[in-house]
Amino acid sequence: MDKKLQQANCSNPELWGGIECTINRINDLYLDQLEYANHYQRENDLYLIAGLGIKTLRYPILWERHQPAPDTQIDWGWTEKQLTILTKNNIRPIAGLVHHGSGPLYTNLLDEKFSDGLAEYAEKVATKFPWIEYYTPVNEPLTTARFSGLYGFWYPHAKNDVSFAKMFLNQMRGVVLAMRAIRKINPDAKLLQTEDLGKTYCSPSLQYQASFENERRWLTYDLLCGNIKPGHKMWNYFLRLGIPQTALIFFLENICPPDIMGFNYYITSERFLDEDYKKYPSFTHGGNELQLYADVEACRVPHTQPGGLKILLKEAWERYALPIAITEVQLNCGREDQARWLKEVWDICFKLNNEGVDIKAVTAWALLGSYGWDKLLTSKKMQYEPGAFDIGSGSPRATALASVIKSLVADQPYSHPLVDNKGWWHRDVRFIYEKSFTAKSSTGHDSSQPVLIIGKNGTLGKAFGKICGFRFINYKLLGREELDITVELQIDAAIKKYNPWAIINAAGFVRVDDAETEIEKCFNNNSHSAYLLANACKKEGIQFITFSSDLVFDGTKGRPYLESDKINPLNIYGRSKARAESVVLDINPNSLVIRTSSFFGPWDEYNFVSKVINTLSANNNFVAASDIVISPTYIPDLVNASLDLLIDNEKGIWHLTNKGEITWANLAKKVLEKAGLDIDLIDAQPMHLLNWKAVRPKYSVLKSEKGILLPSLDNALTRYFQERRSIAIELEDISKK
Repeated sequence: MDKKLQQANCSNPELWGGIECTINRINDLYLDQLEYANHYQRENDLYLIAGLGIKTLRYPILWERHQPAPDTQIDWGWTEKQLTILTKNNIRPIAGLVHHGSGPLYTNLLDEKFSDGLAEYAEKVATKFPWIEYYTPVNEPLTTARFSGLYGFWYPHAKNDVSFAKMFLNQMRGVVLAMRAIRKINPDAKLLQTEDLGKTYCSPSLQYQASFENERRWLTYDLLCGNIKPGHKMWNYFLRLGIPQTALIFFLENICPPDIMGFNYYITSERFLDEDYKKYPSFTHGGNELQLYADVEACRVPHTQPGGLKILLKEAWERYALPIAITEVQLNCGREDQARWLKEVWDICFKLNNEGVDIKAVTAWALLGSYGWDKLLTSKKMQYEPGAFDIGSGSPRATALASVIKSLVADQPYSHPLVDNKGWWHRDVRFIYEKSFTAKSSTGHDSSQPVLIIGKNGTLGKAFGKICGFRFINYKLLGREELDITVELQIDAAIKKYNPWAIINAAGFVRVDDAETEIEKCFNNNSHSAYLLANACKKEGIQFITFSSDLVFDGTKGRPYLESDKINPLNIYGRSKARAESVVLDINPNSLVIRTSSFFGPWDEYNFVSKVINTLSANNNFVAASDIVISPTYIPDLVNASLDLLIDNEKGIWHLTNKGEITWANLAKKVLEKAGLDIDLIDAQPMHLLNWKAVRPKYSVLKSEKGILLPSLDNALTRYFQERRSIAIELEDISKK
């Protein structure tokens, strides 16, 4: 098609959706994302997705799942039911047949019969569902070949160019043959071919390597479009590896250009190669036959080479002049950056489309979240990352990303004070490898509407300020000297002055034993002030979050307490928190109340873990209760999860603690073991010998039935010590200057 005519036919992009559906193989182990997500058992997922308003969904009909053995009589029942739900909701599926997989057990990417087997399966899919219009027979074949053939991450775990080339060409031949088989049944079937939209930058001596990788990145589309011919750099590359010319001529004789080029673009898609590899962590080290170098995310290096999504999309358009879709937009981060990222990609594509680049859609990827990508799907222990829905509890819960999607689908501007701020990928905090760049955070004084944090002098309030700064969330941190939250007029004046979109109440009376004698002060600071703040937020339409405690329970359950369990506090402090929960939710049901327990953090010494270390470092004994079981909470995890819930506009009571339960005495011992200190200095005693004024429940472990699951206690303690070491190194560097 004439390029000018194609530009004239451009219409505004659509907002599509996608479900992370990888089935990859590690040795003989298959890791199925939808199995981890429990999507096969949950019946309402597609109805929830339909509620977002999207009308096109990348959806799997995967070979490995449907035909695990060559003579399998395929049971289409579940898939047919899912596709029926989509059609009833006017959602067009884009059928994916292989997604980062290597096929069923009876084949693999090095098997020359892989492509024929895929084509036979594709014919079966088209025969069963002849109405499906769009197909992606193989998702990201180049990326999959790299991960399976060059890096050895996935089956068949090869690490050489020859294996990479064979795996790639087998997949590409499979794409061509699959589309041929499908089009015999449905001549109007269209190919949406996906690939990672990456680019490589480099330090000067590695220009040859970057140039090769930047030529290689187009291989998927060049092959399909018949661009790989004698004389082409990649034609010669394949021949040098011993690939027969007939394998390449096949693609010249069977040109199969995609109807839509589907680019998957991630912050990590662009890479930087640096010969000065020693300044980077060992896991980034690699090289070729000539040179060692580090391979890192380009956004982490302050290079001056032009890049970014807008430039890369223009390069693709100039090279092919074919319709484009961004087929995966996803970011594992705080909720505000997820929203910023999707909105940024959408805005870039919308502007390019208006400039004549034919961009059909932007795809919100991993609507149900994803598992294990922090370790590139190489481990059975799969860490979960939420998407538009958080399925951590087993029951999907809409996140802030769902609101962004709904707005974009409806062609309405998404409005939130956080979205207009820059994401971390635009700030100096991203330069984690360069000592010359200081990780700067927000000062809390930009022009956007702030979140108001109450508790300037407390551990929790300080942590909220620190993490809001790191996440570039504009905030104002107030203490008692600036705002007395027991006085209604002062609260009203503060709201008028700062115009916050949310108030975080991180203040209160925290001395559990003193509360037994300072009853009025405890209730005034914990209950009455929380009521006044909640009421003010209701009047002004402001979000409100406040904190409660595990001490609202009596400890008789013997199993972890859930949000719905009956409360029965044993001491004055617990009663003040129980009262706060009641009055806050009565006056303002949209309030968010976080119950937590025994928190510790790296940024001050006023917590149990730090006190244990400091006491035993001085070679003194430390007394700890041996018969009280708790669920300790790492403050950075608590604050980050609380902010996510706040941005998601959640309400009601939520339990947030790190996974695990332990006695105070055993916690002290665990801390000392990790610190390399003498655990014999721990004096473990039962509660009745500790002369506490306030009675504590003997078992107050918290667990959530709503889905926010923080990392394990061991994981949190490891990060606690890492952060303390980082702080010590930073202070040492400052002292030397």
